[in-house]
Amino acid sequence: MALDATDRRILAVLQKRGRISNADLSEAVNLSPSACHRRVQRLEAEGFIGAYVALLTPRKLGMASIIYVEITLRGQTDDILDAFEKAVARIPNVQECHLMAGTADYILKVVAEDTEDFARIHRQHLSRLPGVTQMQSSFALRTVISTTALPV
Repeated sequence: MALDATDRRILAVLQKRGRISNADLSEAVNLSPSACHRRVQRLEAEGFIGAYVALLTPRKLGMASIIYVEITLRGQTDDILDAFEKAVARIPNVQECHLMAGTADYILKVVAEDTEDFARIHRQHLSRLPGVTQMQSSFALRTVISTTALPV
């Protein structure tokens, strides 16, 4: 299904205000409430809207450090990749894991309280990941831009 301009306006508003009422959403995109509700249901059913979530503030929860970890594996067979991906999915501090093209096989986004907490995460979890031959960690000094919104 192709998205029209109204669908895109709905998605743009929902990305920024996920808890908006249907009445307010319909007013924001200039549709009747019933037409707006039908469109949102269709966007959900067709997978354009994957989930509704509450975005938490990491610092308020004591997770002030963001660390990006580049990982190189000993190979890229299906067995090695599958074992790594299953194991990394079980680490609660890993927010993102991406299979990469380039020098690293994977890049992880990890949150931690501080350097000591990251050392614990590294020792207890990251160093035990299967198939890893090299790991390089980089601490984010400051977040300049952080958004979950996609350009629609």
